[in-house]
Amino acid sequence: MEDDTRLSIGELAQRTGLTVKTIRHYADRGIVPPAGRSTAGHRRYGADAAARLEFVRTLRDLGLDLTTIRQVVDGEATLADVVERHSEALAVQIRLLRTRRAVLRAVAERGSTPEAMTAVSALAAMAEGERRAVVDTFLDGVFGRSAGDAAVPGIMRTLTPELPDEPEPEQITAWVELADLMQDNEFRAVMVAVTDHVAADRGHHGTGVHPDTAAVMRDLVHPALTANLDPASPEAAVVVDQVVASFARTAGLPDGPLVRRRLLEWLEIVDDPRRERYLALLAVVNGWSAPEPLSPVFGWLARAVTEQR
Repeated sequence: MEDDTRLSIGELAQRTGLTVKTIRHYADRGIVPPAGRSTAGHRRYGADAAARLEFVRTLRDLGLDLTTIRQVVDGEATLADVVERHSEALAVQIRLLRTRRAVLRAVAERGSTPEAMTAVSALAAMAEGERRAVVDTFLDGVFGRSAGDAAVPGIMRTLTPELPDEPEPEQITAWVELADLMQDNEFRAVMVAVTDHVAADRGHHGTGVHPDTAAVMRDLVHPALTANLDPASPEAAVVVDQVVASFARTAGLPDGPLVRRRLLEWLEIVDDPRRERYLALLAVVNGWSAPEPLSPVFGWLARAVTEQR
């Protein structure tokens, strides 16, 4: 006598919401085999088939292939091991998709020519060793003549981009632009000029501009900017004198026209917008807070030094 608890494939489809075709496919793959056949030869399924199909559907929704699912339901592999492997595979896919998304975003921002897409894709797909080579080549080119200065390694670290193992799309996009900037010979020349300018006045290479020079200027000039101080005013002259004195100490020169001329030359070099862009991109790549723009400080100071001569 036939077991009344057994379900036809149509009844099983009705219970689970799966199509008859899907259930038949799972049965053919040995994932949810029928418990028997009716007298007419039709497949009949046990009451536990519905729960098994729900389990299979959940695993399929998570992206597991049918071969792996069969191993789990047959006890050939543990669910924990399979899920762990699948999770690791998904992590790789996610990183790849993030990179592709960042490449597409960068191409959209930088131009959609085939050449631009090829260049952007190559920069985004660089391995860690390749990224390190780009960074080292840039920093060595900027600081190579100052290698003997004990302060240089610390300065170089503050200018070193380090893309994390699992970067966000905006970090990849920033890295692409940053790598492009580091390979710009004109920008590299600007950075060399910034680090070498004061060293030339001091009569030797290896010191460059003190890493706090820009910060000192910011701290001295910021109140004047906040107060909207006229660069030609007597109050501005006091600020200029303070900045010039600090710059003179860094340059190893006595206060006077030479220092002010050197300061104006340095301000013209350091106020290159690419330098500020580099620092902004560096902050994104490294996950740092966005740096305060210093162009207003440099611009006001250049006008004030010119007016107060």
